[in-house]
Formats: sequence, C-alpha cells, structure tokens
Amino acid sequence: MFTTTGSRGLYKAPLSKSLLLLPGALTMLLILGLPQYQKLFVYSLQAVKQHKQVWRLVSGRLICLDVKDTFCSSLLIYNFRIFERRFGSRKFASFLFGTWVLSGLLDFLLAETFQFCFELQVDVLPAGLLGPVFALFVPFFCSIPRVQVTQLLGYISITNKSLVYIVGLQLLTSSAYMCVVALSGLISGLLYYNNALAVQRFLQVPRWLARCCSVILEPLFSGTEPQAEAPVGMGATLDIQRQQRMDMLDQQLLLSQLAQFRRNAQQQQPQEGGLLNWNRFFPGLRHRGQNRPHVQPHLQQPAQPHPPDTPVAEEQVARLMEMGFSRVDAQEALRASNNDINMATNFLLQH
Repeated sequence: MFTTTGSRGLYKAPLSKSLLLLPGALTMLLILGLPQYQKLFVYSLQAVKQHKQVWRLVSGRLICLDVKDTFCSSLLIYNFRIFERRFGSRKFASFLFGTWVLSGLLDFLLAETFQFCFELQVDVLPAGLLGPVFALFVPFFCSIPRVQVTQLLGYISITNKSLVYIVGLQLLTSSAYMCVVALSGLISGLLYYNNALAVQRFLQVPRWLARCCSVILEPLFSGTEPQAEAPVGMGATLDIQRQQRMDMLDQQLLLSQLAQFRRNAQQQQPQEGGLLNWNRFFPGLRHRGQNRPHVQPHLQQPAQPHPPDTPVAEEQVARLMEMGFSRVDAQEALRASNNDINMATNFLLQH
C-alpha cells in the first residue's frame, strides 16, 4: 500500500534525503545527548509576542522535539519524494520554503482566532517542519490518482493512498495543538499550490542558491541508481515463486508484443496513427493467478487490426503525464481501459 510513488528509493531526491537525515539526527541528539538545549527549539508563540524572541520562528519550526512526530513526518516526507522528482529539487524546495513562511504567519492568525472565538489560549505549538509536511497533502490529494488495492469487509475501499492518510491522521492526533499546525499547513499548501496572490513569484528559492546547493550538497545526499531486483530465493514460499514466474512470463509476453506492434506500426499508413494497441497488454494482467499454459515469447499470434480510436479526456492525460508517463502511453492506456484512469494508472505503474 505504501508504494504510491514507486520503489526507486531516494534516487533523484537529494532534498528529501537531507530532510530525512538531518532533522532526525538532530532530534535524537537533542533528546539523548543534549537535553539541556531543547528549550532553545521550543515553538513558543508567547515568547515571540511578549519577549520578542523572533528567532524562535526559525529554531522552533525546524527540529521536532518528539520522536513520534519525527517518525511520522519522516514517513510522509519519504512518500512525498515523488514531487521532487516531478517538479525538480528547486521547485520542490520553493514549495517547502513558501509553505513554511505562510504557515508561520497562519499559526499566529489561527492562535488569535482560537483565543477570540473559543477563549482558548495557544502558547506553545508542536515544533518541527510540520507545516510544509501537512501542506504536501494538497498536491498529493489533487494530483496523485487513486487506485483501489482491495476492499475491507466487502465495502470499505482500501487504495494506494490510504496508508498515507492514516499516517497523517496519526501525526494529527499526536498533540493537543497539532490541529493548529495542520490547518495552517493545509491552508498554506492550498495558497501556494493554486498560486493565490502570486505567492509563487515572491516565495521561491533563488536560482543562485539552488545552484550552489546543487554543487555543494547534492553529491552528499544524492541517491544511488536502483538495481534490478534479485530473483526470489529458495527460502520463499511456493506461492511467491509461482507468482514471480507468472510475472516474468507476463513481462516477456508484453515485451515481445510491444516489439511486434512497433514493427507493424512502422508498416502501416500514417492515417492509422502508428499507436500501440494496449488492449493486447491487459488480458495477461486480468487473468493473473489463473492456470494457463506456458507461452513462449517468440510464439505470438498475428497482430490484429487496431480498434477504432476512443476519445480520451485531456485532464486525465495530464494527470498521467504529471506522474512521468509520456503523452502517447497515457493516451493509449486510457483508450485501452475505456477512460478508466485507475486501471490505466495501475498498468502503467506496474509495467
């Protein structure tokens, strides 16, 4: 369930890797080694307003002082690393910086609102980089397609995004005033994602700073390119080995069909478009788990004529292209799945 963003680890996500390593290491250092300095990183609104300790707006909003908050926010940052790959490190850093500034302002406004409307005095808020973490739920909700994984008790739908929302809910309930930080983060995420009041123009990382960080810090936090997964060993169960053999058979079949369709597409007339017939790809997935004879990759049936083109929605094509797929593959997957974006996304993510 926690594979919404793929399984490539932290490859091409140096900023996400740094946000996982540095704040977590500083949190453990403060808790275990230097507990006397924890008071310097307390996010106290009262100290900012009454004692003019403006520096707490920075120190109190960078490092978590609770292990549970650190763990949950690290899981969410790891899952949201897809946005760094999609937008690039500079734009991803600009989103984090912009929402970090906006959420700091909204923290004071919400605290004053709670005191005026509900007579609730909010003096200390949870510390850490929590505002931008909650702000990342906005692009996650708007741009990541929802793919059903299974059903619980026959009517509760479990999707590829369910675990992320559960972790966010766990983080939300970890503190009494976490709702203030979560609400300010969500509002700042909406403002920045929709570019309200042109905030993206004013709150962005300068190019020279991004270039300097790329030269100095990227070699330290760049992830290694993932290798191909090793086959399942003898210690695996028979079901896993059987499933792996079926997956390998489907993959070989798909690759051979892809090569055959490409050869046929080059011989066809231009008016036929030369696009791939993805309808031939889906039956292998639908019948996965059923007994079927072994199919040699080189023994293929002759290619059938292309079905008539089905119009696809440009909005759905754009959503698939934002995930990194090409326009042609997105159009063919939607056309083959009869504009079912869940089925098309599931197939594109797996193959």
